[in-house]
Amino acid sequence: MASGGDHTHVHDHDHHHHDHDHKHGDSFIGADGKVYHSHDGLAPHSHEPIYSPGFFSRRAQPLINRDFNERAFTVGIGGPVGTGKTALMLALCQNLRDRYSLAAVTNDIFTKEDGEFLVKRKALPEERIRAVETGGCPHAAIREDISINLGPLEELSNLYKADLLLCESGGDNLAANFSRELADYIIYIIDVSGGDKIPRKGGPGITQADLLVINKTDLAQAIGADLGVMERDALRMRDGGPFGFAQVKHNVGVEEIVNHVLQAWEAATGKKRH
Repeated sequence: MASGGDHTHVHDHDHHHHDHDHKHGDSFIGADGKVYHSHDGLAPHSHEPIYSPGFFSRRAQPLINRDFNERAFTVGIGGPVGTGKTALMLALCQNLRDRYSLAAVTNDIFTKEDGEFLVKRKALPEERIRAVETGGCPHAAIREDISINLGPLEELSNLYKADLLLCESGGDNLAANFSRELADYIIYIIDVSGGDKIPRKGGPGITQADLLVINKTDLAQAIGADLGVMERDALRMRDGGPFGFAQVKHNVGVEEIVNHVLQAWEAATGKKRH
């Protein structure tokens, strides 16, 4: 495909195959020439065509003019279905809640299961956790139509004078990534059970998240996944951007993740960790 500014081709959903089914409403061509569609009550949105796996060094930088009084520093946690996003939410809450004021918003397609999981495990007091049902296009809620998440995040932030907010996206495919309007720090979590080829498949989550976590390393042997290959590919695909191995459920590698989050929080807010 020719590079440069002349991308006038029509992008449709066959460009990146979705791991979930969803009904599409009517598609239409917007004034900008892009194909828009709306479904599941979300605002009409287009999907940017993705021409390469992306580069860590070219990732969208955090917003410069962010007002953290309006909405506290927000950590976005994304990744495919079943990789350990909710377990990481729980681990971050357990590690940070005694020292910082936290609140959490979870996204699920048709249920409030992840929010209920955090409530049941007493990750935070129940009133600090909100569950959002996104309908069949979970990536739209973290990228093109983020108001569904901004509302509850801003409300929780103000109610509890939050230091940090956690936002978990619904499980999606490798093309899903957070908008910088929503997440000041982005963690993308994959696991070894998908096989050791996943890091080199790339996609914006893998290449451009601020931190890539490769979870469930304890399953590597059973799956036949080579962690050495995953490490090599992760470093290559991420231009050397940070990544870490973890067994979130067993609290392995969690301290390093917490460290990365707090470093970013300090850099963005000018506050010192306590």
